Amino acid sequence: MALSLGLLLTGCETGGEEVPEETGAAAGEGWTVMLYSMADTDLEAALLGDVGELAGVGSQGELKIEALVDRAASDEEPSYSGADLLDAGAWSGARTFSVQPDSLELREDLGDVDTADPQVLADFIAASVEASPSEHYALVLSDHGAGWPGVGADESAGQSTMDLAGLQTGISDGLAAAGLDRLDLVGFDACLMATYETAATMAPLADRMIASEELEPGHGWDYAAFGVLTDPATDVDTLGRAVVDGFNAQATAEDTVDQTTLSLMDLTQLPALDEAMTALAGVLTDRAADLSPAVGRARSTTLAFGADPDPSRSTGQVDLGQLAGEISVAALDVADEADAVTRALGDVVTYQVDGKAYLGATGMSVYFPAEAEYYAPAYADVVAAGAWSAFLDAYYGAGQAVPEGDQPAFETGDGLSVAFDADGLTVSAPLAATGAASARVVYGQRQDDGSLLITGDEEGTVGEDGTVSGFYDLTGFTITDGQDTMDAYLSLDSDEDSPLFTVTVPLDYVAPGGSRDAAERIRLSITIDQDAGEVTSEAYYAESGDGLLAEFTPDPEGLVFTLLQAEDGSWVSPEGPGLFADLPGLQYGFDRLPSGTALYVALLVADFAGNETALDAEVTVP
Repeated sequence: MALSLGLLLTGCETGGEEVPEETGAAAGEGWTVMLYSMADTDLEAALLGDVGELAGVGSQGELKIEALVDRAASDEEPSYSGADLLDAGAWSGARTFSVQPDSLELREDLGDVDTADPQVLADFIAASVEASPSEHYALVLSDHGAGWPGVGADESAGQSTMDLAGLQTGISDGLAAAGLDRLDLVGFDACLMATYETAATMAPLADRMIASEELEPGHGWDYAAFGVLTDPATDVDTLGRAVVDGFNAQATAEDTVDQTTLSLMDLTQLPALDEAMTALAGVLTDRAADLSPAVGRARSTTLAFGADPDPSRSTGQVDLGQLAGEISVAALDVADEADAVTRALGDVVTYQVDGKAYLGATGMSVYFPAEAEYYAPAYADVVAAGAWSAFLDAYYGAGQAVPEGDQPAFETGDGLSVAFDADGLTVSAPLAATGAASARVVYGQRQDDGSLLITGDEEGTVGEDGTVSGFYDLTGFTITDGQDTMDAYLSLDSDEDSPLFTVTVPLDYVAPGGSRDAAERIRLSITIDQDAGEVTSEAYYAESGDGLLAEFTPDPEGLVFTLLQAEDGSWVSPEGPGLFADLPGLQYGFDRLPSGTALYVALLVADFAGNETALDAEVTVP
């Protein structure tokens, strides 16, 4: 039986943030690590590298390592791989192995199975425990991730994904078949899985969880960190911190660290967080009509993960600790309930790393789309969401009930005030009706045919006197491959605490020989140090299956086309031949618009429900 492990945590480890806490677990000896590698996907090449890292440790002494590796039928590089995996050769379909030092010992050829089927996961857990019984057990699942929608996809099974209910069934059935009560550790080497919903689902099944709030880079975890288990007395928290630190060190070496997050959670502390979340959600639900405007303002200033300039493609996941903190300030009469969430979350997240682009992240996110139209009805089926799901229903319902007279509206009169100075352009206008939750400046240019393309947006402010204002520094954002240059969309939110800003650029990708009609929508995430004037990290990401995200590796001979926003809200590509997708060959330009440029600018204000009003103007850059 797996024991509940823990120790008194003291001090801080390099690269992570730690909360001293008595976790109440006891030491024991010997570990079995189970890797469930769902590599029948466009992450195959990267996931096979992870298996190689784990084999660099290999089973030895009282450390036993088992793996299920499902490979894709495609061998089209660079995302897929037809290469041999150590001494196991090349294959398609799923196989299970005993992972030995730099070697794989075949246990069973499962053939073409659906690794998103909970029964396949359950059978793997049961077989691994039977073949390699131990004192302590860790299970790691690797593939694309999406938070509450789950993990996947298995391409040979029609892009099948395993949702949280499937994960709960697969793990619990596997543990029951193996005669175990719990895992010591469950880990998700996947994007976006450090959510309240995931943690609440895993809490009955494991003592600890490791996952990322944000998108993970393609290299994923550094599985060499599991070498700490060659000491059989290693406890679960030492293992967890080693994995987090190993990930951080590898991300540093790969120049992806500024955009990364990873946290270790003590799931034995989740009941207190559940209680606090239920209490907060309850009062927010009961008083949705009067509290939702304040909650909407709090949400608008909270760190978001998996965000996209196109809100329909954003994940809707926001940092839970930041959200609770902002609610505590924006709605003082529920500060006690919000503060209770903050305290309980601090007991759950015991160790974390977050890159400079995500300073202030608290280690766990929660689903909270900005507007009702972006809410996924399937979220209501997430059992662990419970009271939070009921709150979201009440919140969006309150938004739909806002009378027209209470919706944001500018005062009639002189229209949008526009003022140029040496730094850029400032726009402002007074509101006639309050209730604004957010403001943005959008800007763009008319095309030769008279159509308008929006090229970017920046965060605005709503003053206490009701005046809305925004600033645009008159910078145009371009991307070049050294041969051709295209205008690109630039969306900015200010963060006074960090010199870094992250730009998410919507793109279309066309594989070599492909057509524009068959383009794949991807995003380019760039982190820029504005003080040093240099790019600190960059990566492509793409969706796979049901909103599942992961780093995307294009063919360098493929083409990417930037996307700008049309007047009707659609995303279209400006004229141009496209750019070669080879990421190291791309360069970015932030150049001031030349004098005489005809510019469209608008000031947009929205309330918590997404009711929006705008003033615009067409001006000429002096």
